[in-house]
Amino acid sequence: MSVTAKKHQPTQSRVLSYAGALLETMDGALAAHPNTFIMGQGVDDFKGIFGSTTGLADKYGAKRVFDVPLMEEGMTGVAIGASLVGDYPITTHIRADFAFLAMNQIINLASKYRYMFGGIMSCPMLIRVIVGRSWGQGAQHSQSPQATFAHYPGLTVVMPSTSQAIVDMYPQIINRHPGPVVSIEHRLLYNLDFSVSASAKPIPLTSYVAREGRDVTVVATSVMVLEAMRAAQYVSNKVGIDVEIIDLNSISHPDWDLVANSVRKTGKLVIADTSWLEYGVAAEVCRQLMLRDPTVLRQPPAMLGMATAPCPTAKSLEDIYYPSQHETVDAILTQVRGAAHGIELPVERSMTEGYKRFRGPF
Repeated sequence: MSVTAKKHQPTQSRVLSYAGALLETMDGALAAHPNTFIMGQGVDDFKGIFGSTTGLADKYGAKRVFDVPLMEEGMTGVAIGASLVGDYPITTHIRADFAFLAMNQIINLASKYRYMFGGIMSCPMLIRVIVGRSWGQGAQHSQSPQATFAHYPGLTVVMPSTSQAIVDMYPQIINRHPGPVVSIEHRLLYNLDFSVSASAKPIPLTSYVAREGRDVTVVATSVMVLEAMRAAQYVSNKVGIDVEIIDLNSISHPDWDLVANSVRKTGKLVIADTSWLEYGVAAEVCRQLMLRDPTVLRQPPAMLGMATAPCPTAKSLEDIYYPSQHETVDAILTQVRGAAHGIELPVERSMTEGYKRFRGPF
């Protein structure tokens, strides 16, 4: 099962896991920038935030890589203060949900300093948050808050879907992106291997075409980009349907013209997000398209996201809470062939089933 994109084909590539890309970029940031430090619950633990900070405390010392108590708002306040005096803090939340406890600092302070002080003061920092899934994490450890953060001006929100995105974007961010960046990393990606290369066209801090196609457009975020790639391969092999996939990548600063041009070409749209559909990314994609050209869609779009409920803890229920490969393929086929397409669907009902059998390189 290979889902390598038609664009960004690797040359002189290497295989690098998502967690390995995170560790590499964290190590690189600490080595290149003496004023950079990493803080968060578990960053100096031997597990190192699922392997993304392993060994860095030993290498750089406890003053630059250090654990913090259960004090999300306090640690973010410390990071903001450090940023304002010239340091570059990288804060980590082992579950995205924990960042809700720091919302006052992130929304009311970090995102607004440049506005409140006429650009004289800025708050460059990286806030890493991890989306939990497929472990029976339950209602308070499985939320995907990209739409929440992207709602507020002053924040840049990215959702890297591959190791390539990590190694391309994180150095750009840490080399003094002018404001706070929230990066939402999907836990299900961490153990997957990807082909990575030093590309002449690095993945930008906006959207990009992950796979070129002509029949239907899929706009996806995070791990749903991989799900779309797998579904695209399935429908191509089965019935020759050619799927174009756009990795939205930056939720706060997407390339809406890129999205509109793709949908104008195909006339059909599937939106695949990692969160709820109501008032979320899918709704914003539709709003932006309608503002630009209400005629681009030949039929109503299909949308994939979490069920409208808190996430269940029971694994059997969690498996049907998230969109499956079965549903993703069906959405694409329905857009192109209609609801009565009659084409055999994959039996895979849980995303983790496929990734346990095949972990890459993607």
